[in-house]
Amino acid sequence: MPTELTITPEGAFSLAAAASFGFGPNTGRPRPDGDTMSLAFVADDLVHQAAAFVTQDAHGALHCRVFGEAEPDLVLHQVRRVLSLDHSGLAWEAIGERDPVIGKLQRELPGLRPVLFHSPYEAAAWSILSQRRHRTQATAVRKRLSQAHGRTFTLPSGDVEAFPTPAELLAVDSFPGLEAQRIDRLHAVARAALDGLLEPERLLDMAPEAAMGALQELPGIGPTYAGLILLRSTGATDIVTLGEPRLPSYVRQFYRLDHPVTPDELSTLAEAWRPFRTWAGVLIRVAGDRDGIAWEPQSGGGR
Repeated sequence: MPTELTITPEGAFSLAAAASFGFGPNTGRPRPDGDTMSLAFVADDLVHQAAAFVTQDAHGALHCRVFGEAEPDLVLHQVRRVLSLDHSGLAWEAIGERDPVIGKLQRELPGLRPVLFHSPYEAAAWSILSQRRHRTQATAVRKRLSQAHGRTFTLPSGDVEAFPTPAELLAVDSFPGLEAQRIDRLHAVARAALDGLLEPERLLDMAPEAAMGALQELPGIGPTYAGLILLRSTGATDIVTLGEPRLPSYVRQFYRLDHPVTPDELSTLAEAWRPFRTWAGVLIRVAGDRDGIAWEPQSGGGR
C-alpha cells in the first residue's frame, strides 16, 4: 500500500506548471499528466526504486502517494528536491520585487520552479545515453533499459518505469542500442554513485568550478554534461548558467538591451538575482522558449 504524505509549499507553487515544464531533456523531468505528476526513480539510498503520484489541492498543498520499499521520508525529501520545494518560494518572489523583469516573468509564469533530474546519478546516466543521439532515440533506449533492468510501477496514471539502481546497472553487460564503450561509461557512473561521488550534498558543498572538474573526471562527461548534472539535479539555486546558449539572446530581449550580452555583463546583471541566479536563468529560459525568441550561439562563457 502506498504511503500518503503532504507537502505544503512555502510561497507560490504550481504543480500544473511543473508537469508541463519544458526545460531540459524529457527524461529529466516527470511525465506531464495534466494537473498531476507521476514520478519513478532510483531513491537517494541507491538501493531501491521509488515512485510518487502527486496532486495539488485548491489550497496549494501537495498530496504525495509514495510507492516502493524505500524510506518514505527519504523519498519525500527527494521529491521536494526534484520539484524545487526544498527552498523558500517567498525568498524567490523577493527577487522579483527588486528586479522588475524577473518580477514580470514571475507573474506571467506563476508558481513556476525548476524541475530537476531525479538525482545526479540519473542525470549522469542520461548524459551517457544521450551523447551523439537524438533525444527521442535516447529516451527510447532509457525506457527499454528501465523496463528490462529497473522497475515498473503501476500508478493511477498508468505504468511508469524507474531507472536501474547502480548495482543493477553494473550487472548489465550488453543491451540492444548500447555499444560496449557506452556500457563501460554507464558502469563508471554507477561506481561513482556507489562511492558517494554523486551525492547532491557533496557536489553542492564544492565550489562550482571544483564540482565541474570532479564531474568531468567521469569518462564521457565534458563541460556541457557536467553543467547539466550540476545545475539540473543537485538542487543548486545560485550558480550563473553562463553556458546556456539561449540565455544571452533572451536576456537581451527581456531587458530591452541594444547589443548582445557578454558573459561579464550577464554576470553583473545576475548579481540582483542572488541567491537564486540559477532559478532566474531557468525562468528566463522558459519564458524565452514560450515567446519563441530568436537566439544565436554566443562565444565565450561556460557552465
